[in-house]
Amino acid sequence: MGGAMKRVEDNSYLEQRGRVWWYNRRVPERFARLDTRRRIKESLGTTSLEQARHKRDLLAEADDHYWASLLIAEEAGPASNREAGEAVRRRYRMATVKALASGFTYQPIDHLATAAPIEEALARLLAVHHGAGPQEIPKVRDAEALLGGAPKPTVTVSEAFQIYVSEIAYNAQLYKSPNQQAAWEKTKRTSIQYFIDFAGDIALEEITRELALDYQKHWAGQVKPKDPKAEAIAPNTANRHIGNIRSLYADYFKHVGEEERANPFRNMHFKAKTRTEVPPFSSEWVREKILAPGATRKWRPELQLITLMLIETGCRPSEIINLRVEDFHIDEPVPYISIRARNDREVKTDTSERDIPLVGISLEAARRAAPRAFAHYYDKGELFSA
Repeated sequence: MGGAMKRVEDNSYLEQRGRVWWYNRRVPERFARLDTRRRIKESLGTTSLEQARHKRDLLAEADDHYWASLLIAEEAGPASNREAGEAVRRRYRMATVKALASGFTYQPIDHLATAAPIEEALARLLAVHHGAGPQEIPKVRDAEALLGGAPKPTVTVSEAFQIYVSEIAYNAQLYKSPNQQAAWEKTKRTSIQYFIDFAGDIALEEITRELALDYQKHWAGQVKPKDPKAEAIAPNTANRHIGNIRSLYADYFKHVGEEERANPFRNMHFKAKTRTEVPPFSSEWVREKILAPGATRKWRPELQLITLMLIETGCRPSEIINLRVEDFHIDEPVPYISIRARNDREVKTDTSERDIPLVGISLEAARRAAPRAFAHYYDKGELFSA
């Protein structure tokens, strides 16, 4: 299914007639045999260029989904479940963005028939006929969008997660290195698999509040097990796994235009300790295990230098491992290293960006490491922990 709304550059597909802006787009040649319209012309109903561009983006995305659904239907033949599901999702997405472009939110036809004010239903009917023109039959896709006739797609939890990774969570992955991206996805996937193991790979929309509460009880039993011999998990571990399925639910339905859908996992949180004490390595342990002559002789030279730099800098291992040559400033009056985010790698938090003075054994290790940094371990933190 298509991703977040595509931003069309400049004034493409826009035409001004008098003061009013119109959407004017030629049907791409590859879809000409499937869409008999040579050109798509539609008034955007605004004299504002900014509003016209926004509506243009919505209509462009709607058309892209429409053509994709036609192509899927043509190529699939007797469609597989996956192909049929993708075509339905494209069609539904097209309807939601088409409705937005026309000034409405997409509502299923049963809602419009039973719960919507009569004035809204009439406004939608008039908009459908207005879009068709006085001598034309209203287009099916316009009627589906404004009158809620598009078949509603269903996706399983695992399918929704694949869509989440490939299309929705773009910003979350934008500046991650390949290794960071893999670790991010693995963490999310683990949480989603826990839910599937508990409830099955059911349709996302079939998750009820009752089921979500049962899932919360499942984790509560692990945070505080009844068996005194059982090992309890940390509250934050349970919070992370529930939070990941909650985020998937919210972000998926936001993606398909159902921002107002109540999240069954809302307001679920286990109270954790405000601070977890992490005991430091004792000076004796450091002297015997790292600084003693020959203690690290079997280690790779790079690994020895990384470990020594950790001692007096207070850095995370990943921060030292992923230093580049240009991050070493050995010849400055006060030698230091720079921890910075980059386009191809994130740091843990904004406050993680800092300059760290080098002294003592960390300075000597940095002098030796500076010419090449740590190429063997770069973006391979698992090698360090192994």
